[in-house]
Amino acid sequence: MLYRELHTWNVTTDEAKEIQYELCHQVVQINRFDKIRTVAGVDIGIKNGIATASVVVLNFPHLQIVDGVVAQSRIDFPYIPGYLSFREIPPLLVAFARLQTEPDLIIVDGQGIAHPRRFGLASHLGLILDKPTFGCAKSRLCGKYTEPDIEKGAWSYLKDNNDIIGIALRTRTNVSVVYVSVGHLISLETAREMTLSCCPKYRLPETTRFAHQAATGKIPEGVIFIKQDE
Repeated sequence: MLYRELHTWNVTTDEAKEIQYELCHQVVQINRFDKIRTVAGVDIGIKNGIATASVVVLNFPHLQIVDGVVAQSRIDFPYIPGYLSFREIPPLLVAFARLQTEPDLIIVDGQGIAHPRRFGLASHLGLILDKPTFGCAKSRLCGKYTEPDIEKGAWSYLKDNNDIIGIALRTRTNVSVVYVSVGHLISLETAREMTLSCCPKYRLPETTRFAHQAATGKIPEGVIFIKQDE
């Protein structure tokens, strides 16, 4: 799978911040795709400076694995909240480059525009891959919201300085919300609908669950593993 080189990755935090401010204006918050037939999830595990990055592709709406790659590579950028894309995207690109099935949509366990500079991991990855993406995060990075009703499907807007940056969505009845935000090339309403479609049983989308399993060593059938030096 091809991707675009929008900037260098060997940057300081100040340079990273400038890149975020520059690229956030390129994010498209409307649907720019045809029918969704495949959805992908991504995850990263890091140990001793080595990242294990996973990309798992499922068919839609059946949510069965059709392709996936787990790839190891060295990681250099430090862990700094608000800058995780500079730490996690380079290893993910190693996995995406070996993927055989190009996904129609990518769901990221992280933020899209629900970010202080409106350019979280989902937006950054979407711009580089030129693919529809959105974030479905377990926790907030910024913004406030009113707690939605306890039933599955209930939601409320996540706002920051009066800007709507996402939604707090209940994917299971009486279970904690997830935080959904636009990444790139998708609307917030469609991101909400796709989140619910990908959460038939659990709080998190099946894409996220399978990608996490793969990144932590429980590699599902149909996913290939690439060692660091391969």
